[in-house]
Amino acid sequence: MPELLPEWHPQWGVMIAWPHASITGTASLPTLETTYVQLAKAILAQQHLLILHQDEAHQAHIEQLLNTHGLPLSLVQWQAAPYADMWVRHYGPLTVKHPQHMELHQFATRHGDAASAHLQLGSHEPTRHGLRFNAGDISSDGRRNVLTAAQGQPQAEVEAMLREHLKARRIWWIHEGHLLGASPYQIHDVARFCNAYTLAYLQCNDPEDEHYPLLKALEKELFTLASSEGFDLLPLPLPTPQYSSQGERLPASYTRFALINQTVLVPTFQSPTDASALEQLASAMPEYRIVAIDSRSLLAHKGSPHAATLQLPKGVI
Repeated sequence: MPELLPEWHPQWGVMIAWPHASITGTASLPTLETTYVQLAKAILAQQHLLILHQDEAHQAHIEQLLNTHGLPLSLVQWQAAPYADMWVRHYGPLTVKHPQHMELHQFATRHGDAASAHLQLGSHEPTRHGLRFNAGDISSDGRRNVLTAAQGQPQAEVEAMLREHLKARRIWWIHEGHLLGASPYQIHDVARFCNAYTLAYLQCNDPEDEHYPLLKALEKELFTLASSEGFDLLPLPLPTPQYSSQGERLPASYTRFALINQTVLVPTFQSPTDASALEQLASAMPEYRIVAIDSRSLLAHKGSPHAATLQLPKGVI
């Protein structure tokens, strides 16, 4: 039976798009690159890393950074691509496993990025769809059920695509819980499956926080769904408020973790809630190593470890 592979399926590696000044500006690039080196170190300890880059000069610069930190370049593959978005989850493919082959599906990005048209992933030619959708819009439980909050798209069109191309059996729509500063609303902002029977979600217990009514409504919606569908809920605390240099509240969330082989890359924010989030995820996933990634530089651009990475299952490359 064809199935959309969940994020915990064994991986060949992870794809990232290295930041560059034309995306980020020169002021924030050094701190972003420090965070990307952290991501690369954690990934290369477990598996391969495919790095999208601009050109030969950009690749040489990244190689120098990785060499300086003693990272194994033998596990790195390189691909030049004209990307204008470092959040590779916006345009990377989702993988459906068939009995005898893998099938990759890419979607039109909301961000107008052209990189998806230039990706070369082994011998697999992705099937491209015109629907504006991306890998952060769904969370799969590995049992052909998907959770989504794909707002701004026709629900019937999204459901038809999920059933026909991603082989979803049931589609669970979430309507509550939009984080301030997150645009568009994506399910990974507030809820993610850790495994087939555990859903992590963002919880707010402070009535004074502006997210309180939004996340309480989400919690109620998820309680109803979990009760009827038979999975467990794992509450993760809402981080203390994080703001941009212009005073805008940023969408900090611990549900935007990245799953790689035997390891979870968890965003942290120098917040008092970091320790609790790390402990909660460790308790729910005892077979995984929990690695904290200081994600404040990613958050400044409204990103996260999950947005910055895309899993490539074994058999894709």
